[in-house]
Amino acid sequence: MKLYRNILLFAVGILIFAGCEDYLTEEPIGLLTPEQVDMEPTKTTVQYSVTSSYQLLSSTLNIIGEWAWDDGTVTRNDFILQDIASDDMQKKWNPDGDQAWMDELNNFSFIASNGGFNGQWSYDYEGISRTNTAIDYLTDEAMMDKLNFDPALQDRLLGEAYFLRAFYYFDLVTNFGDVPLILKPLTSFNEAYEVAVRTDTEKVWQQIGSDLSNARNLLPDSKYSSAEEKWRASRGAVIALQAKVALFNENWQEVITLVNDLESLGYYDLNDNYFDSFDVESEFQEDEVIFCYDHESSKVPRKGNGLCALLGWGFVAPEDDFLEEFEENDPRLFYTVNVESKNVNKILGTLDGDFKGDDDSPSNKIYIRWADVLLWKAEALLNTGDTEGAIGLINTIRERARTSITADGTYPPEGTLPDRDVNETDVSVIKDWLVHERRVELGFESHRFRDLKRWGLAGDVLSDYGFQDIHYLYPIPQREVDKSGGSIVQNEGY
Repeated sequence: MKLYRNILLFAVGILIFAGCEDYLTEEPIGLLTPEQVDMEPTKTTVQYSVTSSYQLLSSTLNIIGEWAWDDGTVTRNDFILQDIASDDMQKKWNPDGDQAWMDELNNFSFIASNGGFNGQWSYDYEGISRTNTAIDYLTDEAMMDKLNFDPALQDRLLGEAYFLRAFYYFDLVTNFGDVPLILKPLTSFNEAYEVAVRTDTEKVWQQIGSDLSNARNLLPDSKYSSAEEKWRASRGAVIALQAKVALFNENWQEVITLVNDLESLGYYDLNDNYFDSFDVESEFQEDEVIFCYDHESSKVPRKGNGLCALLGWGFVAPEDDFLEEFEENDPRLFYTVNVESKNVNKILGTLDGDFKGDDDSPSNKIYIRWADVLLWKAEALLNTGDTEGAIGLINTIRERARTSITADGTYPPEGTLPDRDVNETDVSVIKDWLVHERRVELGFESHRFRDLKRWGLAGDVLSDYGFQDIHYLYPIPQREVDKSGGSIVQNEGY
């Protein structure tokens, strides 16, 4: 296969599905430079096609475009679409007119041209474009034979690519509903226009399931897919995402089975201390994180967490309602955000404000961790009638919180975060406990808005913020509708 075919793929993918302008004259991010282009892929090309596919999960600044704030592409927008849009986060500590499009997510005054949607769409479809290239390479047996590619490495990289494609489509389908389903490199503009149509949500979910099944069979049976690069997607990450897919589709028994499968691996557990999952000094040395993006400082090209730079400009602040949700002496509040110093400790990965304002900081972006998974299982148990089992898992999360050492080196006072009554049988009461626990345990980790929507609670909880039923789906970026000539149909109400 000729490499020029894949250059066309990247260009077409960006022109049709990314929102940024001027790509007719700019080289796509992550593409091999002209000096590197060979008429035939090399082993390095194949490996890079997978490695570059992770890049769109990062909070590194300007992965797509260059300070294109209006396009929503300066950094990945999960914290805007999931946290600012919820009742957890507001744009800034001191509200101002800077980046007013973010405020529109907070008060649901946005329209389809808001940059937040364009940015998320652009990042996800660029990630899909790269994974499609990787899968195309790695399933070409003639190419693999010609390159004398190691079969074990081939399987591992292919498993990673399938996982990543499923991850990007999960984000798209839960944000936008029906979306274009692109599963192979595109070789012409005609092909690009042919796939510029929305695919039924159910078919997208089916494809996600298929990709994850393939990934699970291909990835090695070990905690880390690569001992040298522990950030790569693992079999555990695949099983966890399978469980999350089942959760969002309310396949409760499947959630329980998959979480049990994950638990049987013996790779994951709650850390003794709550903050260890986020501490830059504990990365890949703790037990809880299942999948994250590994930010690193001083790399070329850059791999740092640029969101920390935004914190230095006053971005990312808690809503009062979020702060009030925490019970007295819950150490998770300070570990999430230090209100006095205006430091979002979870994002910084430190407790002293270090890296605030640093656009190349090393703190990782955590996507899946064990506490999240246990609360999925608790929810599934509750929905299958096992109230005692659900409460037991909620209490497990609370116990770890109250036994976590605080920032000043002491432990919370006795009586902090008492266990919930395991004899409670009122499902609505237990559901309230679960909703509360997910909020305080996972705050600022980009889960809250999706949770409220899938529980059907967004209308009640966010009504004062301006939420309406049409907001259960975000609008398709208007420029994508326009560029498709109308073949991509806008979501109802926008």
